[in-house]
Amino acid sequence: MASSTPVLKPSDVPVDPSGLMVMSHRWQVLGQRWWITCVRMGKPHCVIFVRDPGVLELNSSGPAFEHYFLFPRRTNVEFVRVISRDVLQMRVWERGNGETLACGTGACAALVAAVLCGHADRKVPMKLAGGNLMPHWTAEDNPVYQTGPAAFVFDGKW
Repeated sequence: MASSTPVLKPSDVPVDPSGLMVMSHRWQVLGQRWWITCVRMGKPHCVIFVRDPGVLELNSSGPAFEHYFLFPRRTNVEFVRVISRDVLQMRVWERGNGETLACGTGACAALVAAVLCGHADRKVPMKLAGGNLMPHWTAEDNPVYQTGPAAFVFDGKW
């Protein structure tokens, strides 16, 4: 079980919203309006709630958000579907890497954003392409704890 404490202050994420809130804020990217919540879980995350992450063109929307001018150090992007208050589904665009099968800090950031925006409870299964995770944001001491399987995916040589 791993844990991390969410950071929500815009300058610490970092995101430069020019005085705007970074929780459930609506920004226009790629000619569309998106509801965005920014959270730092050791790394910057931009959580976007969508109807169906499976139909998104991640090869265009992922980089558009990763390199968006409001993110001075770029950002990871989570496209999240709220199936119900107790189940979330997510696709991940990891900065510098592209789409990934799963992201532990991204699942934690998505849970924090879902709770802050009133979409989910504090312990919710997260469905990802690489398997399910179970993040849990405690009210008592504030860290987000996470459990889930780890699996060897590939090997390579540099």
